[in-house]
Amino acid sequence: MPVDNRIEGRLALITGASGGIGAACARYLHAQGVSLALTYSTNASSLQDLVSSLQSHSSSLRVTSHQCDVAKDADLARLFDEIKAQHSQHPDILIANAGYGKRVSNILDIAIEEWDYTINVNLRSSFLLTKLAIPHMQSQAWGRVIYISSIAAGGTSINGCHYSASKAGVQGMCKNLAQKMGKSGVTFNDVAPAMITGTGMIPDEAALKGTPGDPAGIPVGRAGTTDEVANVVTMLCKTGYMTGQSILLSGGLK
Repeated sequence: MPVDNRIEGRLALITGASGGIGAACARYLHAQGVSLALTYSTNASSLQDLVSSLQSHSSSLRVTSHQCDVAKDADLARLFDEIKAQHSQHPDILIANAGYGKRVSNILDIAIEEWDYTINVNLRSSFLLTKLAIPHMQSQAWGRVIYISSIAAGGTSINGCHYSASKAGVQGMCKNLAQKMGKSGVTFNDVAPAMITGTGMIPDEAALKGTPGDPAGIPVGRAGTTDEVANVVTMLCKTGYMTGQSILLSGGLK
């Protein structure tokens, strides 16, 4: 199979792009000449601000916004219909970033409804998004699927077991798909960030004080940034020889 790591001119779908890691990925890929389909759940104004900012830098790249609750099957199906209508194709790159994590550590405090919703948003939606994206990628023998998982997949977490289970499931699915579809031209990888500020879960380093993720206990002495996550995501998009990998971006935390 020929080597083709060009992403200029490709189309990327980024879920949960109204802020944090998703917005950073949008900026980084747009700078590489990638057109974008960006989703939000409720924060339409923030996403529109991002779209306007990106379009001010380049009017030649198409950037579209889409309301989508990834926990709803009908929304995911509609999303792909909208992308096909507005971009004349389905995405070449899928970044499954939209996620949910309510900080509840004690299993006795985790309601079954909380467990189900966390699994639906973080794991089930990633499965459904992949099923919807794969046919186009297979048809052209080129695709990139990148999941945003978490250090929590290995058990280390300021959150509870429901969150860890959902992210561990994403990592297992990713590795399985990479093995089964290795010769299809589609790669599957996940980025497992830890203690990234500028996100809905961790707005700043103050939110980490006194937790297992306190910056004082991080080997590099600080929390990570959303730009650093986006940099790794961009690398994965441009590296077709890498698949089935979980990249721990944690400042040295294990």
